Amino acid sequence: MKAVMKTEPGYDNMSLVDIQEPEVSGDLVKVKVAYTGICGTDIHTYTGEYRNSKTPVVLGHEFSGVVVEVGDAVKKVKVGDRVTSETTFTTCGECEYCLEKDYNLCSTRKGIGTQVNGSMAEFVVSREESVHVLPDSISFEAAALTEPLACCTHAALEKTTINEGDKVLVFGPGPIGLLQCQIIKAKGAFVILAGITKDKQRLELAKSLGVDVIVDVLEEDLADVVMKHTDGYGVDKVFECSGAVPALNQGLPLVKKKGTFVQVGIFANKLNQLDQESIIQREITYVGTRSQKPSSWHLALKLLEENKIATDKMITKVVSLENWREGFEAVMTGNEIKVIIKS
Repeated sequence: MKAVMKTEPGYDNMSLVDIQEPEVSGDLVKVKVAYTGICGTDIHTYTGEYRNSKTPVVLGHEFSGVVVEVGDAVKKVKVGDRVTSETTFTTCGECEYCLEKDYNLCSTRKGIGTQVNGSMAEFVVSREESVHVLPDSISFEAAALTEPLACCTHAALEKTTINEGDKVLVFGPGPIGLLQCQIIKAKGAFVILAGITKDKQRLELAKSLGVDVIVDVLEEDLADVVMKHTDGYGVDKVFECSGAVPALNQGLPLVKKKGTFVQVGIFANKLNQLDQESIIQREITYVGTRSQKPSSWHLALKLLEENKIATDKMITKVVSLENWREGFEAVMTGNEIKVIIKS
Protein backbone atom coordinates (compact mmCIF):
# COMPACT_ATOMS: atom_id res chain seq x y z
CA MET A 1 0.00 0.00 0.00
CA LYS A 2 1.03 3.64 -0.41
CA ALA A 3 1.88 5.61 2.74
CA VAL A 4 3.48 8.91 3.74
CA MET A 5 6.44 7.98 5.92
CA LYS A 6 8.92 9.90 8.03
CA THR A 7 11.99 7.78 7.35
CA GLU A 8 14.47 9.30 9.82
CA PRO A 9 14.80 12.27 12.20
CA GLY A 10 15.61 15.74 10.93
CA TYR A 11 14.06 18.21 8.51
CA ASP A 12 11.76 16.64 5.90
CA ASN A 13 13.08 13.06 5.35
CA MET A 14 9.54 12.19 4.27
CA SER A 15 8.28 10.46 1.17
CA LEU A 16 5.42 8.47 -0.31
CA VAL A 17 6.48 4.84 -0.04
CA ASP A 18 5.10 1.38 -0.82
CA ILE A 19 4.85 -0.76 2.30
CA GLN A 20 3.07 -3.96 3.22
CA GLU A 21 -0.58 -3.67 4.24
CA PRO A 22 -1.06 -4.03 8.01
CA GLU A 23 -2.41 -7.30 9.36
CA VAL A 24 -4.85 -7.68 12.23
CA SER A 25 -5.20 -10.14 15.09
CA GLY A 26 -6.61 -10.10 18.60
CA ASP A 27 -8.47 -6.85 19.31
CA LEU A 28 -7.14 -4.98 16.27
CA VAL A 29 -9.30 -3.35 13.61
CA LYS A 30 -8.16 -2.60 10.04
CA VAL A 31 -9.60 0.55 8.47
CA LYS A 32 -9.62 1.61 4.82
CA VAL A 33 -8.79 5.28 5.29
CA ALA A 34 -11.12 7.87 3.77
CA TYR A 35 -9.62 11.13 5.00
CA THR A 36 -6.75 12.23 7.25
CA GLY A 37 -6.30 15.70 8.72
CA ILE A 38 -2.87 17.34 8.71
CA CYS A 39 -2.14 18.33 12.30
CA GLY A 40 0.36 20.82 13.71
CA THR A 41 2.18 17.83 15.19
CA ASP A 42 2.60 16.41 11.68
CA ILE A 43 4.15 19.70 10.59
CA HIS A 44 6.50 19.72 13.58
CA THR A 45 7.45 16.13 12.73
CA TYR A 46 8.15 17.22 9.15
CA THR A 47 10.43 20.03 10.35
CA GLY A 48 12.16 17.78 12.87
CA GLU A 49 10.98 19.79 15.88
CA TYR A 50 8.71 17.06 17.29
CA ARG A 51 10.94 14.44 18.83
CA ASN A 52 8.33 12.02 20.17
CA SER A 53 7.88 10.39 16.78
CA LYS A 54 9.66 7.06 16.41
CA THR A 55 11.06 6.74 12.88
CA PRO A 56 10.48 5.18 10.46
CA VAL A 57 6.76 5.81 10.93
CA VAL A 58 3.71 6.56 8.80
CA LEU A 59 2.24 9.89 9.90
CA GLY A 60 -1.43 10.74 10.47
CA HIS A 61 -3.75 10.45 13.47
CA GLU A 62 -6.88 12.45 12.56
CA PHE A 63 -8.81 10.06 10.36
CA SER A 64 -12.01 8.42 9.22
CA GLY A 65 -12.73 5.35 7.15
CA VAL A 66 -14.45 1.98 6.76
CA VAL A 67 -13.61 -1.22 8.66
CA VAL A 68 -12.40 -3.91 6.25
CA GLU A 69 -11.09 -6.57 8.67
CA VAL A 70 -11.17 -7.32 12.41
CA GLY A 71 -9.14 -9.55 14.74
CA ASP A 72 -10.61 -12.65 16.35
CA ALA A 73 -11.02 -10.92 19.72
CA VAL A 74 -13.01 -7.96 18.37
CA LYS A 75 -16.52 -8.02 19.83
CA LYS A 76 -18.50 -4.98 18.70
CA VAL A 77 -16.91 -3.34 15.67
CA LYS A 78 -17.90 -4.98 12.38
CA VAL A 79 -16.62 -5.05 8.81
CA GLY A 80 -18.40 -2.27 6.91
CA ASP A 81 -18.72 0.07 9.90
CA ARG A 82 -17.97 3.74 9.22
CA VAL A 83 -15.50 4.77 11.93
CA THR A 84 -13.03 7.17 13.40
CA SER A 85 -10.48 6.34 16.07
CA GLU A 86 -8.70 7.70 19.07
CA THR A 87 -4.96 8.01 18.72
CA THR A 88 -4.16 5.65 21.60
CA PHE A 89 -2.76 2.35 20.27
CA THR A 90 -1.28 0.80 23.41
CA THR A 91 -0.98 1.70 27.10
CA CYS A 92 0.40 -0.10 30.13
CA GLY A 93 -3.14 -0.78 31.34
CA GLU A 94 -1.94 -0.86 34.94
CA CYS A 95 -1.06 2.65 36.10
CA GLU A 96 -3.62 4.75 37.97
CA TYR A 97 -4.17 6.86 34.86
CA CYS A 98 -5.01 3.84 32.69
CA LEU A 99 -7.37 2.50 35.36
CA GLU A 100 -9.26 5.81 35.19
CA LYS A 101 -9.09 5.80 31.35
CA ASP A 102 -6.87 8.87 31.39
CA TYR A 103 -4.85 7.23 28.62
CA ASN A 104 -3.42 10.58 27.58
CA LEU A 105 -1.38 10.55 30.83
CA CYS A 106 0.00 6.99 30.66
CA SER A 107 3.80 7.21 30.59
CA THR A 108 4.17 4.21 28.26
CA ARG A 109 1.34 5.10 25.88
CA LYS A 110 2.04 4.62 22.17
CA GLY A 111 0.12 6.73 19.69
CA ILE A 112 -1.03 6.19 16.13
CA GLY A 113 1.02 8.24 13.70
CA THR A 114 3.82 8.90 16.18
CA GLN A 115 5.05 5.63 17.68
CA VAL A 116 3.12 3.23 15.41
CA ASN A 117 2.09 3.63 11.78
CA GLY A 118 -0.67 6.14 11.19
CA SER A 119 -3.39 7.05 8.73
CA MET A 120 -1.60 8.87 5.91
CA ALA A 121 -1.92 5.61 4.04
CA GLU A 122 -4.46 3.42 2.30
CA PHE A 123 -5.03 1.40 5.49
CA VAL A 124 -4.47 1.91 9.23
CA VAL A 125 -4.86 -0.36 12.25
CA SER A 126 -6.30 0.61 15.63
CA ARG A 127 -7.40 -1.27 18.74
CA GLU A 128 -11.11 -1.88 19.14
CA GLU A 129 -11.33 0.15 22.36
CA SER A 130 -10.15 3.22 20.48
CA VAL A 131 -12.56 2.85 17.54
CA HIS A 132 -15.82 4.82 17.40
CA VAL A 133 -18.60 3.88 14.98
CA LEU A 134 -19.95 7.00 13.26
CA PRO A 135 -23.59 8.03 13.21
CA ASP A 136 -24.92 8.20 9.64
CA SER A 137 -25.26 11.98 9.92
CA ILE A 138 -21.49 12.53 10.32
CA SER A 139 -19.61 12.61 7.02
CA PHE A 140 -16.15 11.11 6.57
CA GLU A 141 -14.76 14.62 6.08
CA ALA A 142 -16.27 15.88 9.33
CA ALA A 143 -15.19 12.74 11.20
CA ALA A 144 -11.57 13.43 10.24
CA LEU A 145 -11.80 16.46 12.57
CA THR A 146 -12.96 14.44 15.58
CA GLU A 147 -9.48 14.13 17.10
CA PRO A 148 -8.67 17.86 17.28
CA LEU A 149 -12.25 18.50 18.37
CA ALA A 150 -11.83 15.94 21.16
CA CYS A 151 -8.71 17.80 22.32
CA CYS A 152 -10.89 20.90 22.57
CA THR A 153 -13.78 19.20 24.37
CA HIS A 154 -11.24 17.86 26.87
CA ALA A 155 -9.97 21.40 27.46
CA ALA A 156 -13.33 23.17 27.65
CA LEU A 157 -15.70 20.58 29.06
CA GLU A 158 -13.50 18.29 31.17
CA LYS A 159 -10.60 20.37 32.48
CA THR A 160 -13.06 23.18 33.25
CA THR A 161 -16.74 23.93 32.61
CA ILE A 162 -18.48 26.47 30.40
CA ASN A 163 -21.64 28.03 31.78
CA GLU A 164 -24.28 29.89 29.83
CA GLY A 165 -23.48 33.58 29.94
CA ASP A 166 -19.77 33.12 30.68
CA LYS A 167 -17.46 35.69 29.11
CA VAL A 168 -14.58 33.82 27.47
CA LEU A 169 -11.41 35.00 25.72
CA VAL A 170 -9.68 32.71 23.21
CA PHE A 171 -6.21 33.36 21.81
CA GLY A 172 -5.30 32.01 18.38
CA PRO A 173 -7.66 31.63 15.38
CA GLY A 174 -6.02 28.46 14.09
CA PRO A 175 -7.95 25.19 13.72
CA ILE A 176 -7.81 24.48 17.47
CA GLY A 177 -8.83 28.00 18.44
CA LEU A 178 -11.73 28.00 15.98
CA LEU A 179 -12.95 24.61 17.21
CA GLN A 180 -12.58 25.80 20.80
CA CYS A 181 -14.72 28.85 20.04
CA GLN A 182 -17.50 26.73 18.53
CA ILE A 183 -17.61 24.42 21.56
CA ILE A 184 -17.79 27.40 23.90
CA LYS A 185 -20.52 29.06 21.83
CA ALA A 186 -22.48 25.79 21.84
CA LYS A 187 -22.63 26.12 25.63
CA GLY A 188 -24.13 29.60 25.45
CA ALA A 189 -21.07 31.68 26.36
CA PHE A 190 -19.94 35.06 24.99
CA VAL A 191 -16.68 34.66 23.07
CA ILE A 192 -13.92 37.13 22.26
CA LEU A 193 -11.28 35.78 19.85
CA ALA A 194 -7.86 37.44 19.65
CA GLY A 195 -5.40 37.17 16.78
CA ILE A 196 -2.93 39.28 14.86
CA THR A 197 -3.11 41.15 11.54
CA LYS A 198 -2.05 38.19 9.40
CA ASP A 199 -5.01 36.26 10.88
CA LYS A 200 -7.54 38.63 9.28
CA GLN A 201 -9.26 35.98 7.13
CA ARG A 202 -9.43 33.53 10.02
CA LEU A 203 -10.86 36.18 12.32
CA GLU A 204 -13.52 37.00 9.73
CA LEU A 205 -14.32 33.29 9.45
CA ALA A 206 -14.70 33.19 13.24
CA LYS A 207 -17.45 35.83 13.00
CA SER A 208 -19.35 33.59 10.59
CA LEU A 209 -18.93 30.75 13.10
CA GLY A 210 -20.72 32.75 15.77
CA VAL A 211 -17.84 34.38 17.66
CA ASP A 212 -19.17 37.57 19.28
CA VAL A 213 -16.09 39.80 19.10
CA ILE A 214 -12.87 39.50 17.09
CA VAL A 215 -9.76 41.49 18.00
CA ASP A 216 -6.56 42.16 16.06
CA VAL A 217 -4.25 42.77 19.02
CA LEU A 218 -1.82 44.68 16.79
CA GLU A 219 -4.53 47.16 15.80
CA GLU A 220 -6.76 47.32 18.90
CA ASP A 221 -6.22 47.44 22.65
CA LEU A 222 -7.32 43.99 23.78
CA ALA A 223 -7.58 45.03 27.42
CA ASP A 224 -9.98 47.86 26.52
CA VAL A 225 -12.16 45.50 24.48
CA VAL A 226 -12.26 42.87 27.24
CA MET A 227 -13.04 45.33 30.02
CA LYS A 228 -15.75 46.98 27.90
CA HIS A 229 -17.58 43.67 27.52
CA THR A 230 -17.09 42.50 31.12
CA ASP A 231 -17.99 45.63 33.11
CA GLY A 232 -14.34 46.03 34.05
CA TYR A 233 -14.04 42.63 35.77
CA GLY A 234 -12.27 40.62 33.09
CA VAL A 235 -13.34 37.37 31.45
CA ASP A 236 -14.42 34.30 33.37
CA LYS A 237 -12.08 32.08 31.37
CA VAL A 238 -9.21 32.28 28.91
CA PHE A 239 -8.23 29.53 26.46
CA GLU A 240 -4.73 30.13 25.15
CA CYS A 241 -4.59 28.18 21.86
CA SER A 242 -1.71 29.92 20.09
CA GLY A 243 1.25 28.61 22.06
CA ALA A 244 2.66 32.14 22.03
CA VAL A 245 4.21 33.42 25.26
CA PRO A 246 3.12 37.05 24.63
CA ALA A 247 -0.49 35.85 24.38
CA LEU A 248 -0.13 33.97 27.66
CA ASN A 249 1.08 37.04 29.49
CA GLN A 250 -1.38 39.34 27.76
CA GLY A 251 -4.22 37.09 28.82
CA LEU A 252 -3.43 36.50 32.48
CA PRO A 253 -4.26 40.05 33.67
CA LEU A 254 -7.52 39.91 31.69
CA VAL A 255 -8.94 37.01 33.67
CA LYS A 256 -11.54 37.92 36.26
CA LYS A 257 -10.41 37.45 39.85
CA LYS A 258 -11.01 33.80 40.79
CA GLY A 259 -11.26 33.01 37.06
CA THR A 260 -9.66 30.21 35.06
CA PHE A 261 -6.87 30.22 32.48
CA VAL A 262 -6.62 27.07 30.33
CA GLN A 263 -3.33 26.45 28.52
CA VAL A 264 -4.16 24.59 25.30
CA GLY A 265 -1.31 25.67 23.01
CA ILE A 266 2.14 24.16 23.29
CA PHE A 267 5.13 26.49 23.65
CA ALA A 268 8.30 26.17 21.58
CA ASN A 269 10.44 26.23 24.73
CA LYS A 270 9.97 24.24 27.91
CA LEU A 271 10.72 27.22 30.19
CA ASN A 272 9.16 30.64 29.58
CA GLN A 273 8.62 33.91 31.42
CA LEU A 274 5.26 33.88 33.18
CA ASP A 275 3.23 36.65 34.78
CA GLN A 276 2.99 34.88 38.13
CA GLU A 277 1.89 38.10 39.81
CA SER A 278 -1.45 38.00 37.98
CA ILE A 279 -2.01 34.37 38.94
CA ILE A 280 -1.30 35.01 42.60
CA GLN A 281 -2.97 38.38 43.13
CA ARG A 282 -6.08 37.51 41.10
CA GLU A 283 -6.34 33.97 42.54
CA ILE A 284 -6.44 32.54 39.02
CA THR A 285 -6.68 28.81 38.41
CA TYR A 286 -4.07 27.98 35.75
CA VAL A 287 -4.96 24.70 34.04
CA GLY A 288 -2.91 22.46 31.75
CA THR A 289 -4.69 20.26 29.21
CA ARG A 290 -3.07 17.48 27.22
CA SER A 291 -4.53 15.81 24.16
CA GLN A 292 -7.77 13.84 24.77
CA LYS A 293 -9.18 10.71 26.40
CA PRO A 294 -12.11 8.37 25.59
CA SER A 295 -14.76 10.54 27.24
CA SER A 296 -13.57 13.53 25.19
CA TRP A 297 -14.46 11.64 22.00
CA HIS A 298 -18.03 11.00 23.08
CA LEU A 299 -18.44 14.73 23.70
CA ALA A 300 -16.87 15.58 20.33
CA LEU A 301 -19.00 13.14 18.35
CA LYS A 302 -22.16 14.42 20.07
CA LEU A 303 -21.32 17.98 18.98
CA LEU A 304 -20.75 16.79 15.40
CA GLU A 305 -24.00 14.83 15.41
CA GLU A 306 -25.88 17.90 16.65
CA ASN A 307 -24.32 20.03 13.87
CA LYS A 308 -22.76 22.36 16.43
CA ILE A 309 -19.42 22.40 14.56
CA ALA A 310 -19.19 23.93 11.06
CA THR A 311 -16.69 21.44 9.65
CA ASP A 312 -17.57 22.48 6.09
CA LYS A 313 -16.20 25.96 6.82
CA MET A 314 -13.17 24.54 8.66
CA ILE A 315 -11.98 22.28 5.82
CA THR A 316 -10.59 24.59 3.15
CA LYS A 317 -8.37 22.26 1.12
CA VAL A 318 -8.38 18.56 0.17
CA VAL A 319 -5.40 16.84 -1.47
CA SER A 320 -4.78 13.29 -2.62
CA LEU A 321 -2.38 10.96 -0.84
CA GLU A 322 -0.01 11.32 -3.80
CA ASN A 323 -0.09 15.11 -3.37
CA TRP A 324 0.53 15.02 0.39
CA ARG A 325 3.44 17.45 0.07
CA GLU A 326 1.14 20.07 -1.46
CA GLY A 327 -1.06 19.69 1.61
CA PHE A 328 1.85 20.10 4.03
CA GLU A 329 3.08 23.17 2.17
CA ALA A 330 -0.40 24.69 2.28
CA VAL A 331 -0.54 24.24 6.06
CA MET A 332 2.93 25.74 6.53
CA THR A 333 2.07 28.73 4.32
CA GLY A 334 -0.81 29.48 6.67
CA ASN A 335 -3.40 30.40 4.04
CA GLU A 336 -5.71 27.46 4.77
CA ILE A 337 -7.74 26.62 7.89
CA LYS A 338 -7.79 22.82 7.84
CA VAL A 339 -6.19 20.67 5.15
CA ILE A 340 -7.17 17.01 4.81
CA ILE A 341 -5.74 14.19 2.71
CA LYS A 342 -8.03 11.88 0.73
CA SER A 343 -6.66 8.33 0.63
